[in-house]
Amino acid sequence: MAKRFDLLVFDWDGTLLDSAGAIVAAIQAACRDLELPEPSDERARHVIGLGLGEALRHAIPELPEQRYPQMVDRYRHHYLSRDQELRLFDGAAELVAELADAGFALAVATGKSRVGLDRALKASGLGAYFQASRCADECFSKPHPQMLEELMQEFAVVPERTLMIGDTTHDLQMALNAGVASLGVAYGAHPAAALDALAPLARLQKVEDLAAWLRTHA
Repeated sequence: MAKRFDLLVFDWDGTLLDSAGAIVAAIQAACRDLELPEPSDERARHVIGLGLGEALRHAIPELPEQRYPQMVDRYRHHYLSRDQELRLFDGAAELVAELADAGFALAVATGKSRVGLDRALKASGLGAYFQASRCADECFSKPHPQMLEELMQEFAVVPERTLMIGDTTHDLQMALNAGVASLGVAYGAHPAAALDALAPLARLQKVEDLAAWLRTHA
């Protein structure tokens, strides 16, 4: 079957890496360190995918601006203390390898920092499969379309031949803003109904469902 897409862009946290719970726990632990009210799990999960500064501003809007550096430091302390425990979702590594072998151009668009993504790509063993990536400290945070626009320009691929795959409304809204089709995965940070509201081509419940969709439709 002829390819519908040339460029597949993956989010990282909650899409390939099973890290949403660790991110929520790190946000809440940082709040406890600074004697601030903890955001609910739902509120903390909602900000996953945003750049760290923007995420913390949404999760803890009452925090004075001058205390954000402290909050960032405490968040990173707690997240990095669990970093080595985090694993890819079952089947994610095999899927990425299969897509690369099938000739797709693969990229990552993430709310992580460049240092954080480079560390994650090395630890996961997936770095060799992704030909490009964009991070929140290099571009406007999702859902601004800059990450996708720069990736499409780098690969010389038009929006109609690009597919964004992510687990949050920030990913799917970024795709809409860039004029790019999207797939939502409901095993990550945001609930299925919220993903459905942004009209992805499909919403998949498991990595194996994502793999099956891509084999048939991508």
